[in-house]
Amino acid sequence: MASNTPLSIPAPPKVGMVSLGCPKALVDSERILTKLRADGYDMSPDYAGADVVLVNTCGFLDSAKEESLEAIGEAMAENGRVIVTGCMGKEADTIRARFPDVLAITGAAQYEDVVGAVHEAAPPARGEYIDLIPQADPDAQTKHGGLKLTPRHYGYLKISEGCNHRCSFCIIPQLRGDLVSRRVDAVLREAEKLVEAGTKELLVISQDTSAYGVDTRHETRMWKGRETRAHMTDLARELGQLRTAEGRAPWVRLHYVYPYPHVDKVIPLMADGLLTPYLDIPFQHAAPSVLKRMKRPANEAKVLERVKKWRDICPDLTIRSTFVVGFPGETEEDFQYLLDWLDEAQLDRVGGFRFEPVEGAAANALDNPVPEELKEERYQRLMEKTAAISAARLQAKVGRTLPVIIDEVGEADEEGSIGATGRSQADAPGIDGEVFLRDVAADLAVGDIIDVTIEDADAHDLYGVPVS
Repeated sequence: MASNTPLSIPAPPKVGMVSLGCPKALVDSERILTKLRADGYDMSPDYAGADVVLVNTCGFLDSAKEESLEAIGEAMAENGRVIVTGCMGKEADTIRARFPDVLAITGAAQYEDVVGAVHEAAPPARGEYIDLIPQADPDAQTKHGGLKLTPRHYGYLKISEGCNHRCSFCIIPQLRGDLVSRRVDAVLREAEKLVEAGTKELLVISQDTSAYGVDTRHETRMWKGRETRAHMTDLARELGQLRTAEGRAPWVRLHYVYPYPHVDKVIPLMADGLLTPYLDIPFQHAAPSVLKRMKRPANEAKVLERVKKWRDICPDLTIRSTFVVGFPGETEEDFQYLLDWLDEAQLDRVGGFRFEPVEGAAANALDNPVPEELKEERYQRLMEKTAAISAARLQAKVGRTLPVIIDEVGEADEEGSIGATGRSQADAPGIDGEVFLRDVAADLAVGDIIDVTIEDADAHDLYGVPVS
């Protein structure tokens, strides 16, 4: 006889995640969690509710490694069942020496290994109903509603893994290997699904976006009936054809761009509104002698000429970059050269770093290390210089009307006025400035893109009011 007893579905195991480091690591975390969710796992928002905790580590700088070790320690103390993955997974001996009871250690982007470790630590619930869950495609995570760790209105689009450069201060090739590019049709399919799911802003990331497809000899695939190469310019052109549900082109930002000659070809796409007029180019320094020690191209004069030409074509172009001060052998003349170069380049957004020796980096063997107090003094001078440039460039936007994407909407105050926080096309999330709005409409929602009149500016942020 058939039983009337309700079928008992076993509770799915829960996984907690701590994700550290760069946006590329965040994408790795999203892919891991998407696969685990497809395997029947639930996500836990805290340590207490998790059957196992994943810590996705960063190993780029010694300070980042220490932060990763602290995160592992916290997870061990709060939960005790911890799997470590990410860039610091290359240093398993260091991790186990401090935390011998971690369940497993895997390296960066080793999705199958980390998922296998989770299966072993907390086996997925099995049953004839549970196993009907569709399997996720790890190379196109949004195909079946992949899990995102960013807000719905923006998302990262990772186009490749690894790097072919051998910069003397960097150990990324040791951590993530040489360049491995994703198929262009897979990248575009993921981008399309993200936009269909409500993403208004795509942030293209890699270790070297300009080198996309070099490893595959720019393999050609068919996309929407067109032959499309695995090449930055083809990818940028096709991303510019995407449209949101409202019929608008999503914002598309290019990050980690080396200034190769073909970068010139994406600037007209920005001028035509097909790409966001924003380039993230990690110059790292300007002095030829320092660039030579860094093993980076020393063509700073030609770069300045190209920056001027780019701005002639696309006057609203925003250029952000990062610079390292206190690199071994950096003289006062080298540092002053950098400051003078910045005066001429007038970069919109600049991040600065004090040089840190990283275990395994060739720069550690260079002579003439810069004393820590001198590094700090130069860092402060760099920040003062770039803040002044930023303030002047932002002040020039006062009185203009700019599109702004909304990240947060506040509550009404006693007088009924509502404020909001957003970003202009010159501002990538988490690393650049913000636009603070007053008197926004009550129905304004996160992810909306509205026109804003800029009323004021400081060294990093803008202040404005929506156009009525």
